[in-house]
Amino acid sequence: MRAYRARAALVSLVVAALGSGCAAEGPPEATRSARPAAEKEAQRGPEAQQQDARKAREAAGGGPARRGKAALSQKARAAAAKKWGLKQTPLAAPPPPAVKPRITTRKGFEVTGGEGLPPVFTTVPTKEKIVFLTIDDGAEKDPELLRMMSDLRIPYSAFLSDYVINDNYGYFEKMRDSGVALHNHTLNHPYLPGLSYSQQKREICGQQDKLEKRYGSRPRLMRPPYGNYNKDTLRVAKKCGIKAVPLWASEAFPDHMEWREWDRDLHPGDIILTHFRGEDEWEGSMPDMIRRVMQTVTEKGYAVAKLEDYV
Repeated sequence: MRAYRARAALVSLVVAALGSGCAAEGPPEATRSARPAAEKEAQRGPEAQQQDARKAREAAGGGPARRGKAALSQKARAAAAKKWGLKQTPLAAPPPPAVKPRITTRKGFEVTGGEGLPPVFTTVPTKEKIVFLTIDDGAEKDPELLRMMSDLRIPYSAFLSDYVINDNYGYFEKMRDSGVALHNHTLNHPYLPGLSYSQQKREICGQQDKLEKRYGSRPRLMRPPYGNYNKDTLRVAKKCGIKAVPLWASEAFPDHMEWREWDRDLHPGDIILTHFRGEDEWEGSMPDMIRRVMQTVTEKGYAVAKLEDYV
């Protein structure tokens, strides 16, 4: 009996040692942390686990509500495209980034001693096939443009000069109420490098004050007339609350496009310029211009995104 008990004790010791050796092969921290988590998950029951899995799938795909809303929006856009005579339905832009990209001055567009001043750029850094539509000055106030852009749900930004909008501030109030951001294009559209610092301050800061008073917010973006500026322009802009100075990579007209780049093409993040103009100055109307630019943008596989979501 004593011999039997000795053998049993020896077997127990061997088994314990083997078990200890197997456990040592894996990370003990992971084993200890995984066991309570697994037990807790099992206690939650299959219904709770399935609900969590469903939420994870929906988050990865934007969720059924978001996808359904996007599908309805694109369906409405298709109907609007047909109504307004577009050859193709404009593509839907992807969701904006959680963090806006860092904007820097384009190479060759710097001013001496311009460190810390608002960046001057023609393209927003992004890998998405998106472009941004901007409209300058405010001379033409075509109500068809407001209806067309609202129906098509195409985002755009307006850069306004007071001397051409002051006969109808209400037109741009409707634009603002539809979600369009109104930005600074100076009071009187002068050639800024030809003005003194104080004269530039009056043009830029004066328009900041006007737009804030009329439309309730102080613009963050400013576009110098003709795309011309100097160090004083950027110094004044910063002093008046301007954060960035977007120029453009291409320009849209009712009957053609003009290009800054040598390849005469669109690129991810390009800013498109056009103007508030009518048939007395153009070979077409503002809706004609939108048809032209959207034909170009859509045929090249791009969508129009909202500039303020990225800058």
